[in-house]
Amino acid sequence: MNEVTTIGLDLAKNVFQVHGVDASGRAVVRRQLRRNQVLPFFEKHPSCLVGIEACATSHHWAREIAKFGHRVRLMPARYVKPYVKRNKNDAADAEAICEAVTRPTMRFVEVKTEEQQSVLMLHRTRQLFVRQRTTLINAIRAHLAEFGIIAGIGRNGVERLLLLIDGGMDKRLPTAAEECLRALQTQLVLVKRQILEADRRILAWHRSNELSRRLEAIPGVGPLIATALVASIPDPHAFGSARDVSAWIGLVPKQNSTGGKERLGSISKAGNRYLRSLLVVGALSVIRRAKQVGYTRRAWLAELMARRPAKVAAIALANKIARIAWALMVRGTHYREPVPRAA
Repeated sequence: MNEVTTIGLDLAKNVFQVHGVDASGRAVVRRQLRRNQVLPFFEKHPSCLVGIEACATSHHWAREIAKFGHRVRLMPARYVKPYVKRNKNDAADAEAICEAVTRPTMRFVEVKTEEQQSVLMLHRTRQLFVRQRTTLINAIRAHLAEFGIIAGIGRNGVERLLLLIDGGMDKRLPTAAEECLRALQTQLVLVKRQILEADRRILAWHRSNELSRRLEAIPGVGPLIATALVASIPDPHAFGSARDVSAWIGLVPKQNSTGGKERLGSISKAGNRYLRSLLVVGALSVIRRAKQVGYTRRAWLAELMARRPAKVAAIALANKIARIAWALMVRGTHYREPVPRAA
């Protein structure tokens, strides 16, 4: 046990796999651990490098194992997969993790704090409620349409349908159908209340965090995007450049280049899907506002909108917002509006 310098830990629900090697790379430890044996094992073990795939529960185990003096590194699972030899099983996965964590060019995932994970959980919970709200609204619309009752799109149309259900005066609705619609309406009211509560909690955390408040000054960034950025990026210095951040979010083109010829496709959509969708929505709001007032301080955006569709311009602007946010996080500065170019 004293010879082990690197350990690969394959996580699971109940049975964990450990693979440890010495300084020469020779396998010293190969064993399974039950869930209640994991922390006692690392508590007794001398300090070493521990590699874990960045997956469900990985941040929790990384924090707990690091308390015993170990150096814990999380890695994306897709970067570990090439090191798996032939058949896939827990022992092979642990061995691959142990080998991958020692590679000098390996990219690692920063361990999130409990507070950051709590904020992201709040975001995910809100996102779930928003999806449920959409599902309930679509169900109410579809059920009423079966009886010839329709309303315009948008919030006003839904409100008219809800007033119709509350009134109970429409003779086209049978009693059984009306009872079902009232149940759906009750659920919709509850979900809307939960979304508002989640918004209030996110706003409260945003106001208490200095970095989140600084990011809000960026056009297209509100409390929702600012808090998601702060919680999703524990250490901005882990990225070598602003382009690395936008690539991690998935806002850069995919490459299929060979023979010195560059071939760039659509955005990669790799990495953080939730953060990417928020940034694109924020960019679309900036573009919509620019179209309404007919003016923008960003000359490059105006030129891009003149020759490309709005959604393509939104991707480019979302990319730029991510880069600006990273620069503010690394440098600790405040956002400054660009000076319009002279005609």
